[in-house]
Amino acid sequence: MAQNITETAVAQNGKTTIVDPVVAKIAGIAAREVPGVHALGGGAARVIGNIREAVGAKDYGQGVRVEVGETEVAADISIVVDYPEELQRVANGVRTAVAEAITDLVGMKVAEINVTIVDVYIPGEDDDAETEARVQ
Repeated sequence: MAQNITETAVAQNGKTTIVDPVVAKIAGIAAREVPGVHALGGGAARVIGNIREAVGAKDYGQGVRVEVGETEVAADISIVVDYPEELQRVANGVRTAVAEAITDLVGMKVAEINVTIVDVYIPGEDDDAETEARVQ
């Protein structure tokens, strides 16, 4: 029992630092879990993310930029929404999910969460372009 008191006392005398990429990863995971979110990040970020994923290195913070202060976090998140989802509903869902994850897992207040919808994913649109050749 005395050992638990010592461990608690030692833990209270230190400082915990959570770096931006850790918070970005947590925010990215939370945002991806929202129904209607197809992907995170703009075109170039998604291409690089797909290349990294092909070699087994998934970037969970892709499309997420955060600023971590002493007690607050601000986040900017870029998303691609599945068609025909309601864009405002999906953006609000991302905002809520990310705020809850930052509050619950990181233990910090959320100053703001800005969501930018960079594209709408239409199923089959990319598949048709790949299968139809213009010339043979």
